[in-house]
Amino acid sequence: MSPTPSNSKKPNSTELRDTEAQKKGKQRSIFDQPIAVWAISFACMVSFMGIGLVDPILPAISRELNSTPSQTMLLFTSYLLVTSAAMFFAGFISSRLGVKRTLTAGLALIVLFATLAGTAGSVDAIIGFRAGWGLGNALFISTALAAIVGAASGGAGQAIILYEAALGVGLAVGPLVGGALGSISWRMPFFGTATLMAIGLAAVIALLPKPTNTATKASLWAGFKALRRPQLLLLSIVALCYNFGFFTLLAYSPYPLEAAAKSVGVSFGAHELGLVFFGWGLALAFTSVLAAPRLTRRFGLLPVLSINFAMFAACLITMAIGAHSLPTLVSTVVAAGLFLGVLNTALTEAVMEATDLPRSITSSTYSGVRFLGGAVAPLVTGPLAEMAGAGAPYCVATVAVLGSMAILVSGRRLFTDISRPHVTSQEEASAITAGDEV
Repeated sequence: MSPTPSNSKKPNSTELRDTEAQKKGKQRSIFDQPIAVWAISFACMVSFMGIGLVDPILPAISRELNSTPSQTMLLFTSYLLVTSAAMFFAGFISSRLGVKRTLTAGLALIVLFATLAGTAGSVDAIIGFRAGWGLGNALFISTALAAIVGAASGGAGQAIILYEAALGVGLAVGPLVGGALGSISWRMPFFGTATLMAIGLAAVIALLPKPTNTATKASLWAGFKALRRPQLLLLSIVALCYNFGFFTLLAYSPYPLEAAAKSVGVSFGAHELGLVFFGWGLALAFTSVLAAPRLTRRFGLLPVLSINFAMFAACLITMAIGAHSLPTLVSTVVAAGLFLGVLNTALTEAVMEATDLPRSITSSTYSGVRFLGGAVAPLVTGPLAEMAGAGAPYCVATVAVLGSMAILVSGRRLFTDISRPHVTSQEEASAITAGDEV
């Protein structure tokens, strides 16, 4: 199949309306938004908090519920596995329920299962409730961007900035909140998230108007059919391998951090872990929103992706070598966030430019495949650490990340302009954000 040029897509009616809105409202401040936009943005922030929220409390859950690290890390597996599966069908569901109903259904599920997780008496119960949480998260996040764009003033550009800001703040604040509340009890982060999300749910119900237009019904199998496109399939596999490395760092690292601190007589509980991953989240958010677009416009996607894959792999192998050194682990976790932010945005940009499929289908399909890597990582890293030592999971993750780079470089001929510097455009900005929905 010949490569699909990124500039072959014709603007649809939504994009034309966005352009007109920009022309009419280009002097309007980004903060001058309808209250419904702020309600959805707040709910987005809390939803993204859920990704890193449990990170600082994993060791505490292991101790208090008498479970192994391998069992506790399955909190990530159940969450991401269900999120992955649901993303393939999110377009089908939202096109039938409508944006507002899909948003509220997702938020209600998050409130319910976050509350149940806080009352659980066993790790197995929390794992099950996190799966329900993942379903709610998939429904909400897959629809949130469209809702913000539809309700925002000033066109899609300002709406996208708000969405990216919510994503970045959520990823950074999640571990901090988890650490602060987790220092009281491992149950408190779950109850705190449920409370905040309940506020978001009430705000969305009260403030988000019902859509006046009827969405085109999406096919049940549209997400799977999209993988027939070789460009999308290749980039999804690249992202799957990369996410194995990403979630090895995120889900596994609290355990060697705590062990390294204990070996030198330093108290390193949920609060301290939360601070470490807060730094990681800030670094990721900074490069994702500010650095990545500038780098790809100047140097092109392939060079930026290749260099940052190599730098992330270097971080992982450094952590493998220094798995018993607290300063090495802390500094490398935070530094890795810089490269992960660039990779998240640049990979998504590459995906959204690769085909002429609708953005919603491309985004949900890509997210569905890539989060499989995150779901598999805890299944492998926990038992591997028990068998081969604290550094072994980072070695395997290094191989996976280098594999991502090798697959990308070997398939570069499928793409027309992945190596060239990019010109900024409204279409490009919309695409980047549409693909970073989880």
